[in-house]
This record gives sequence, C-alpha cells and structure tokens, in this order.
Amino acid sequence: MATDPHRPQVTLRTLADQLGLHVSTVSRVLHAKPDEGRRAASPATIARVRELADRLGYQPNPHATSLRTQRSNLVGVLVPRLSDLVLATIYEGIEEAASERALSTFVTNTRDQPRLQREHTEMVLARRVDGMIFGDAHADGAFLTETAARGVPFVLVSRHVADHVAVTCDDRLGGRLAAEHLLSLGHRRMAVLAGEPYASTGIDRTAGFVEACREAGVTVRPEHVVHSPFDAAGGRAATERLLALPGPAPTAIFAANDFAAIGAMGALRDHGRQVGSDVAVMGFNDTPLAAELPVPLTSVRSPMHEMGRRALELLARLIAGEPAESERLIPTLKVRASTTG
Repeated sequence: MATDPHRPQVTLRTLADQLGLHVSTVSRVLHAKPDEGRRAASPATIARVRELADRLGYQPNPHATSLRTQRSNLVGVLVPRLSDLVLATIYEGIEEAASERALSTFVTNTRDQPRLQREHTEMVLARRVDGMIFGDAHADGAFLTETAARGVPFVLVSRHVADHVAVTCDDRLGGRLAAEHLLSLGHRRMAVLAGEPYASTGIDRTAGFVEACREAGVTVRPEHVVHSPFDAAGGRAATERLLALPGPAPTAIFAANDFAAIGAMGALRDHGRQVGSDVAVMGFNDTPLAAELPVPLTSVRSPMHEMGRRALELLARLIAGEPAESERLIPTLKVRASTTG
C-alpha cells in the first residue's frame, strides 16, 4: 500500500487508542508469529486490529522491531562477482526466498580475492546481519573456520568446503554426465577446462569427468586438464594452450563453465576448427545464452535459481536455531549441436 508523505504516521499507539486496547495487545497481534498471535487476543480482537491496521496503512518501524527482537532481518551475501550470470541467477533465488520471509539482502563482490573476502566480511558483520551466505568459498576453508568461530550463522552456496552447511549442484555427477555423453559419441582424446583450482565447482566437475573416463578405459592426459578463470577470456587462453601442445589435439573439450566453453569456441574458430564436427565442446550450468549461440552449446544444467532459494531457506533455519544439513541438487544434460554437429 502506498503511503501519503503528508499523512501523520500511524503507530501502534494510534491503533490502540482508536480500538480502546492496550498498546501491548496491538503489538502482539501484529508482530507475533501466527501461532503466538492467536494466543495474544480473541479472534474478534485480532480481526479488528488487523482490519484497522490495513485500512490506515500501518507500517512497522524496522528500527524498533530490531531493538525489540535483537534481529536486523538482514542477510549479507558475498560472491566473486555479480556480473557473472550464474551468480546473478543464484542471487535472484536468494533474494526471492528472503522477501517471502520478510528478510532483506545485500550483496558484495570479492573478486575471489582472500583480502577482499576478509574486508567485505568485516563490513557485512558491522551491519549486524542475522546471517551470511558465501558464494566465494575457497577449498582450503581456513577463512570460513575463522568466521564460524564468530558465531554468525552462514551457509555456502554453489561451492562447498569441509563440513560447513552448503547448497550446491552435484558437480561430480555433472562431470560424469559430460564424460558419458562424449564417450557415447566415440571420443577418446578429451580435454578439460577445469576452472579455478581453489573452487569446488571446478574440482568436482573435473573429478567426475576424469573418473567416468577412467571407468570406461579412457585416460585424460594430465596436460589436457587446464585450469583457467570461469569466463570467456579464461576459456580462450586455456584452449590456446591446449592447441599449442605437441601431438594430436583433443577431439572434445569439456569446460567447467559455459563462458569458458564460449571462449574455447572462439579460439577453435580462429584456428579454423569447426565446433561440433571437428571438435566437440561442452559447457556447464546451461545459462540462457547457451541455446542461442550460432552453434548451440551442449551443457550440463545446474539448478541455479533453486540453489539460491535453498541456501536462504537453510540459513533461515540456522538463524532460528534449527538444524540444517547440506544439500546437493541434481544436474541434467542438455544436448545441442556443439557436440552432435
């Protein structure tokens, strides 16, 4: 409901005076949880309070609510960079689930740099957040162990580390799906653009891929596993390194991220290789762009939006003092022309 800036503010006292009730009764009806609200007053009184509050446009004072409950209803989110479409989609899920619970969120970019992670975490904690969501966890886990000791609830999203509560795609399974698809097409000389070595996403996707190949009797040569940033420039540079290696070039490339796959496609094009016929290329995440490329990209779809929603839902449980366990969401394979020609 829109409020009139010239209209006097409607307070709990305003409502109490008009209804002839004690202000504490009105407060319990409007601010308690549903089951507590039913115990605060009779059904008829509850109906009268809520009807008048709606009619007069009563809005709770968030500062007063925070003082009363010792809660800020604020969640801080750290991600490497929100310009990454995957992270932006995850954050949309976080924000959507937060709004359903009357929580506010804000996001800050750390560029995956440990110094910025520490600085931005201090900034977030200074705002007295009720909890945090980390989308930039590094595999060593040292920083998160320090953060856990400070007592603020947090959940990891997209990446997992040690036994901290996390919501991720089952990245190892996703890597296996990619390998099984390329093996079914007859490829035996394959390469992996493995992402950053400190990110569990790239680590698990690569491990699943290599494991499935090994079980099929196919060896992925160590020099054909190349680490690179999760972006097009990183994928291009990694593919250039692959093409410069001596001996026969790979017939298939699995990139741990769609944008790295797009960079690989650009490098192959510049070397006169036709994606989908000369070289198969696969990505991961199945961002909306994947299906719209000149050569549509085969990709392993991760449930990005749902990942964000579930991370916030688990965090809400931790904030409420309830137990929460890590979750791995199931990926699916989307086959397109970049592997089938």
